[in-house]
Amino acid sequence: MSFRKATDLLRLAEIAGARHGGVSLDEIEETFEVDRRTAQRMTRALEDTFRGVRTRTDESQRKYWKLDAGAARMVLAQGLRESELTALEMSVRRAEREGAARDAAALARLRDRLLAAMPGPHARRVEADAEALLEAQGFASRPGPRVRVRPDLLGVIAEALKAPQRLTIAYAGARDAAPRARRVEPYGLLLGTRRYLVARDARGDGRTRHFRLDRIASARLEPESFARDAGFDLAAHAARAFGSFHDEDEYGEVVWRFAPEAAAVAREFVFHPGQEMTEEADGALTLRFHASGHLEMAWHLYQWGEAVEVLAPEALRRMVEGHRRGDFPALP
Repeated sequence: MSFRKATDLLRLAEIAGARHGGVSLDEIEETFEVDRRTAQRMTRALEDTFRGVRTRTDESQRKYWKLDAGAARMVLAQGLRESELTALEMSVRRAEREGAARDAAALARLRDRLLAAMPGPHARRVEADAEALLEAQGFASRPGPRVRVRPDLLGVIAEALKAPQRLTIAYAGARDAAPRARRVEPYGLLLGTRRYLVARDARGDGRTRHFRLDRIASARLEPESFARDAGFDLAAHAARAFGSFHDEDEYGEVVWRFAPEAAAVAREFVFHPGQEMTEEADGALTLRFHASGHLEMAWHLYQWGEAVEVLAPEALRRMVEGHRRGDFPALP
């Protein structure tokens, strides 16, 4: 067996041991980027190598392979790899940077627990290698301005989202002279230049509202739970905006044309999850998507100077037309 096949087999054993219901052929194909025949060979190798492999078939006739706890412990004995520790460290720092104190603490506990289970010399070597990787990758906080959000506020919101439970927030809207109490049912968070709590009024009018986290003076977890709307999809909701600000009156098709000299750079961007890109005969690139949030679009478009032209909507075209410039020394 080749080294690559051996490492893939160990990784498959990890997955089969970690997932409560086991792993299917479809999941093996997706995880390892292999075809069905290779996935089948991998399951046979798993069964031949590890005695504690059990199989089951669900109601859709999909077969799953599960590695029992005894055999899984042997897989875990290989310890923590430096790349995995690096990913954990980066996640801890990213959570700290974003103000997610609870997530940072939970990840740090997981990191410490995994290291504690390893032999001392191995753990020290992995830690040293991970530190070198972090330095080589130049991990640092994302530069640029950001709005401060209190960690305790994020912790309360996280608890409410997990339950789910209602929240009472003291919120100062744009027209409020002082924060006023609002009882809401939280559905998620939108993260961007500004952060928003996505929630519905507990009185039950069914409207989804956004509350800027920097305008929430306090949040209190209420004892009563609520039933989330099963038809609400946070990802689909977020995709109705270019950034984190939503305006249903602005929602519609957006078309931008990037000049030939900017096309290669623009091609590497994911501007929107529903975007479509078209290569033009002259080398230009046309981008299409549906969203709202003209102001946040204008903020982004300014960085491209004269290298981008707004074809639609007309309101956005008028908004940016007088602010395009050709003296920027670089593209975003």
